[in-house]
Amino acid sequence: MTPPVTVGVDGFPESRAAADWAAREAVLREAPLRLVHVEDWPHTPFMPAVGRLENAGPVGAEELRRGADAVLEEMTDDVRRRHPGLQVSARRMPGRAAAVLAVQAADSQMLVLGSRGRGAVEGFLLGSVGIATVGLTATPVVLVRPPREPVPAPAAPAAYRDVVVGVDVREDTDALLGFAFEEAARRGCAVRAVHGWSLPFAFGYAPQLDPGVRQEVADGIAEALSERLSSWRRRYPSVKAEERVLVGAPAVQVLYEAADADLVAVGRRIRRAPVGGHLGHVAHAVLHHATAPVAVIAHD
Repeated sequence: MTPPVTVGVDGFPESRAAADWAAREAVLREAPLRLVHVEDWPHTPFMPAVGRLENAGPVGAEELRRGADAVLEEMTDDVRRRHPGLQVSARRMPGRAAAVLAVQAADSQMLVLGSRGRGAVEGFLLGSVGIATVGLTATPVVLVRPPREPVPAPAAPAAYRDVVVGVDVREDTDALLGFAFEEAARRGCAVRAVHGWSLPFAFGYAPQLDPGVRQEVADGIAEALSERLSSWRRRYPSVKAEERVLVGAPAVQVLYEAADADLVAVGRRIRRAPVGGHLGHVAHAVLHHATAPVAVIAHD
């Protein structure tokens, strides 16, 4: 059986945008879609949903479950209506959100989440839980923001924009580049590999003493980046790959290049320690500030 694309849902706009994106990704991958609602009761405080009266009384566990089932049914019907023929399943599961989602991701091709919660008590797809889920999950995790304004359905399928990938030439990049090239091949678009750099503080005056120092460093990084891309270019000859070696903070450069991207991919190092996963400052910044969907790819 083809592993599914799994998406965490809670009925808020963030998870609805995530479900829509995940459904399109499942169609691209010819994979089933799995919707998961985590029933994090009674550990998470609950406030009445939008539209309830201000003096409404507390909501019990059974009503919460009925509400979750209604959300799953509505979103399942919506996905099936938008994507006829897509195999869709839904699960309501108890437990701590990050841990449950990480378990559900283990047998999936990808886990998709809404990237911004509305407050501390309005759903489980919050920033803190999203970050925790990313740190616990070895499967690629994609975080999707809802559009600021409703986007009308195009009359014809629109061409995909580039897949932008932030590459640190000092790290293991095989999983990250493999994901980026495979996604670009599915979409029929290009890959833009971005590496931001600056001279170490100790070399701050070197360009003034020797103007060739900066160019020498830039050439070395460009060569290393080209070497990293070479095997993937051979493996995916139909995918156009562009290199961007830019002076400046890596997160800033990735965000700049990602402004017009269809998907942004960043890596995180797998951290085998009791404190959990590690999310580097570049991935953290991109997750918080990119407007395009962001894929976080775990690597050794």
